[in-house]
Amino acid sequence: MSDVRQLPVPDGLDGMRVDAGLSRLLGLSRTVVATLAEDGRVAVDGRPAGKSDRLTAGSWLEVELPEPDAPAQIAGPVEVVAGLGILHEDDDIVVVDKPVGVAAHPSPGWTGPTVIGGLTALGVRVSTSGVAERQGIVHRLDVGTTGAMVVAKSEHAYTVLKRAFKERAVSKRYHAIVQGHPDPSRGTIDAPIDRHPRHDYKFAVVEGGRPSVTHYDTIEAFRSASLLDISLETGRTHQIRVHFSALRHPCVGDLTYGADPTLAKRLRLQRQWLHAHVLGFDHPADGRWVEFVSPYPEDLAQALERLQD
Repeated sequence: MSDVRQLPVPDGLDGMRVDAGLSRLLGLSRTVVATLAEDGRVAVDGRPAGKSDRLTAGSWLEVELPEPDAPAQIAGPVEVVAGLGILHEDDDIVVVDKPVGVAAHPSPGWTGPTVIGGLTALGVRVSTSGVAERQGIVHRLDVGTTGAMVVAKSEHAYTVLKRAFKERAVSKRYHAIVQGHPDPSRGTIDAPIDRHPRHDYKFAVVEGGRPSVTHYDTIEAFRSASLLDISLETGRTHQIRVHFSALRHPCVGDLTYGADPTLAKRLRLQRQWLHAHVLGFDHPADGRWVEFVSPYPEDLAQALERLQD
């Protein structure tokens, strides 16, 4: 069985490549759309369309989608995670200090440690709300980003915190060391972010992307880099890394987004210098404002000391 979608090409996709436009329209990856086109499952005005053909607004689009497979349960390792600290725990929430190299939850292709697996190994029971592999997860940090992260333990906390993150009622402050000296030294980056047009594993500032706003202030300037205090108004994937890369001030050590490998080697960094330093929100139990601070992990602290020398 297959699902055939028939609809006119929206004005917003006029002039876009078939793979890029249908990826945005249908929520599929460009690779999947390209495969559908190669298999003859995409037609525009009754004629087969190639992945690199251009869309025209108002044209009649037909896409044959295969029947989705039954969802497979994604399970990750349940094991004590080295370096996973607990900053706070009560009946409703657990705030963890996430180390580098740890994902928030299991996902396809990831076989390493996770926050959820680590908490389970410690006997911490989390909320059962959410998709099976993401139960209790109300926000995430990248595998290569360390710092404070809250996980819901009660169903009530899950509902309240998910709404708070969605409504941007949470204070998320990061510290980052970026290359060079942003000008002005204090400001706001308001630039839309979406998938990179050529590399699916990256994101980029893209016209028509999702609104993304980052505020920053310089804490300390060094000869070749600056330590910044950053707060997020939105929470896009890789937002800080993408925004400062677009300004040509990538996070030090972030080779994926254009950082200088020579500087990273001198500072002995194996990942981006980016840390979720302070997390604040209204406690779901009684509404009081709470904040949790995560100190710099050893690799970032030592890199900072080398800059200060």
